Amino acid sequence: MADNFIEQIVEEELASGKVSAVQTRSPPEPNGYLHIGHAKSMCINFGISEKYGGKCNLFFDDTNPSKEKTEYVDAIRKDIAWLGFTYAKEVYASDFFEEIYRYAEQLIEMGKAYVCDYAAEEISATRGTLTEPGKESPWRNRSREENLSLFRAMRAGAFGDGEKCLRAKIDMASPNINLRDPVIYRILRQTHHRTGDAWCIYPMYDYAHPVCDYLQGVTHSVCTLEFEDHRPLYDWVGITLGFDPKPRQIEFARLNVTNLVMSKRYLKKLVEDGAVDGWDDPRMPTLAGIRNRGIPAEALKDFCARIGVAKANSEVQISYLEACVREYLNLHAERAMAVLSPLKVEITNYPQGVTEELEFDVNPNEEEKRTRKISFSRELYIDASDFSLDPPPKYFRLKKDGYVRLKNAYIIHCDEVVCGADGAVEKLLCSYIPESRSGNDTSGIRAKGVLQWVNAADAVDTEIRRYGYLLKDEAYPGQDFSERMNEESLSVSHGKAEPYLAAAEDGRAFQLMRVGYYKKCRGEDGKLVLSEIVSLKDNFNK
Repeated sequence: MADNFIEQIVEEELASGKVSAVQTRSPPEPNGYLHIGHAKSMCINFGISEKYGGKCNLFFDDTNPSKEKTEYVDAIRKDIAWLGFTYAKEVYASDFFEEIYRYAEQLIEMGKAYVCDYAAEEISATRGTLTEPGKESPWRNRSREENLSLFRAMRAGAFGDGEKCLRAKIDMASPNINLRDPVIYRILRQTHHRTGDAWCIYPMYDYAHPVCDYLQGVTHSVCTLEFEDHRPLYDWVGITLGFDPKPRQIEFARLNVTNLVMSKRYLKKLVEDGAVDGWDDPRMPTLAGIRNRGIPAEALKDFCARIGVAKANSEVQISYLEACVREYLNLHAERAMAVLSPLKVEITNYPQGVTEELEFDVNPNEEEKRTRKISFSRELYIDASDFSLDPPPKYFRLKKDGYVRLKNAYIIHCDEVVCGADGAVEKLLCSYIPESRSGNDTSGIRAKGVLQWVNAADAVDTEIRRYGYLLKDEAYPGQDFSERMNEESLSVSHGKAEPYLAAAEDGRAFQLMRVGYYKKCRGEDGKLVLSEIVSLKDNFNK
């Protein structure tokens, strides 16, 4: 049963016999790193082929050598693998350069294309407006023989960049400006990442797109909504060249997420300007950045599935993505303890030189409950944010003369607060209730608050990296992304962590109690780093 309008179209065409098997393609251009918006497109294209027993190619649209790099090809392959998609074939537009060229010659021979001497600026100036038709090129009625000779000379390198181009001969009065004799080939002397200097002319995307789809056997060319006005040209190419069966282009709304830069051009600028630490900076919405952040691929695909496939553009709150990440990590991430702002606690009635092993719950959501060992002794660290000298009403963390439970340990009572000369709290002197051990509490004391802690004797120094959004919430008319940048999107502090985190595999996600979900990694000096994936609770707009 169809879940969206695209699947409905596919099912209708399968039922009618218009198509016998489904073939899609995921068509990134290797001119930058893919971002979260591309993930949605991939989920749709791969999802359709999988659901209907078809195939999906990984198709690289590499028709603009001035912007494309092998680095980006490799990054895209890595993104696809991380998301868990399997493609039938890896295909490039450059695989079809010869065929695309021959079809252009066919258009010339049919009287449907001509060589124009206008520069790009002149073509734009004569294209007309939404209310006025365009002006025909003075070279529009060149003979087929002359056009063919000139086009072959273009390929042979007889002209400089921009001196001539090949235009489709359609209708300069068309209400769709994209049909007003669009350029389908231009001269561009740039070394191509695959073909080197074999070509000095390259097809335009709007022309190469339908040709490459046809040559791949694509049945449904699924793309974002900005290509809707280009569909008549897509169809014109296929009909004019007699493609049978002709692929069908279907458009869907692109993914826009609040607080994220969703433009390759601006993402590239952020990298080049040093505003972020590369394409895989954890604050970046690139798939490399999302992966480096520690967001699971399953959570991202779940997000794409939940927002659905729409026909009209809209903006999704980033809090929705974060909710999907929390939901997944809550089920799968181990619990661990670390304090972001360490405050020393001395348990004055606990024996000196004694270390006790306690059982710690790995994940309460697991069907088969697991525990591991944690150490407990006289001196501990709690987070400074879990203590208040002047607590508000209904404060359930630690305060003077108050009780709290230490996670999977004992109930403690704050007896005395040691402050420095500046009045800042330096240390807490507490007593523990021996009969209150977790799992065997006979004390009768009800402590409403539960705190995370680490044993001072074996605590590991850790760098804590916390992330905000790259963009401020507000967007005003005329603002570009640089004016909306959040200068406080990264904060670094130093805390204490239990040794289990230092020994854990790099890249693993953990829930730090009452703090959030963090990825374990290492700094350049080899020391422990805990990098925030997502907060424990929704902090959006707070």
